[in-house]
Amino acid sequence: MDPRFTDLLRPFLKHAGAEEIAITPETDLRRLGVDSMQAIELLFQLEDGFGIQLPDEDMNDATFATAGSLWRVVAAQLPDADSNSNSNSDSDSDSNSNSDSGRVSV
Repeated sequence: MDPRFTDLLRPFLKHAGAEEIAITPETDLRRLGVDSMQAIELLFQLEDGFGIQLPDEDMNDATFATAGSLWRVVAAQLPDADSNSNSNSDSDSDSNSNSDSGRVSV
């Protein structure tokens, strides 16, 4: 997991206690205090922090269950991940390849 990811995640772990815990892929986000409202705020922080937009279909309880499940969704949207998964969906690439969707790439 990227250190930027854990830095963005840490303030949302309100039940982590006074000690700085190690955030691992198995870290249970719900148990540490990430509720549905915080998940929305965290989503915005991650999108802004990484310059990405997370797909609507990945906005579910399973994604926000652990640090690892959330990181997998974030990492899949990073530019390095795009070069490995350009052929995910022909319809998605056709609709985005030659059009200006109004999104700013970072």
